[in-house]
Amino acid sequence: METCREEPGTESEAERLAPGVVRWRLPGWDATAGAVAGAAGVLVVDTGSSLREGAWIRRRVTRLLGRRPTHVALTHAHFDHVLGTGAFAGCAVYGAAGLAGPLCEGREAVGADAVRYGADPAAAAEAADLLVHPPRPVTGELAVDLGGRSVLLADVGPGHTAHDLAVVVPGRPRVVFCGDLVEESGPPQAGPDALPDRWPAALDRLLALGGEDAVYVPGHGSAVDADFVRTQRDALAARFGGRG
Repeated sequence: METCREEPGTESEAERLAPGVVRWRLPGWDATAGAVAGAAGVLVVDTGSSLREGAWIRRRVTRLLGRRPTHVALTHAHFDHVLGTGAFAGCAVYGAAGLAGPLCEGREAVGADAVRYGADPAAAAEAADLLVHPPRPVTGELAVDLGGRSVLLADVGPGHTAHDLAVVVPGRPRVVFCGDLVEESGPPQAGPDALPDRWPAALDRLLALGGEDAVYVPGHGSAVDADFVRTQRDALAARFGGRG
């Protein structure tokens, strides 16, 4: 993996995880935003914590990968991963089956959560108002063709939330965007919408999809390996118990 600075003074650097696969660690909450390029399309993984951040991601993806985003995959409904979605008009939006509940019917709660963590109330309300119902819910697994490259979207939850989506990018190395099922910059956060006793099984599914040699990209923090994910899985099982 290598880090490339796009231009002096940008808030975040793009980390190249594999050919045509990049991610940013966004300022503020250290949330991941990723992108995967094919010959005919670009899939963005999570959209940041505001419309401004989403627009920033869209510009950087277009500049770095040479193509405007065409698809968006949302790993879960927490504000720091979805409130930039309104900046991706025209993109096909994917999420785990059931995501529409917390994302749309619960959009006011998503915006209020952002405000509790310090976001500007007006900006959070606007971004929440522009959240869209993912028109392509993922049940089980779904392959998305980007032109010469197929990306696998997998509904691996519940765990961190009731609707956790992973993005698996085949190649050498294989790259797995984990959302907040995996966190590196701090311990996994089990909020009121978590199902902690189901979380270890979700990580078992994640490991089965990625395998031993994959690069696992957490929702927050540095990329990790399978051993890290397994250790976090065991710690969650010890803390909360676990079932399939």
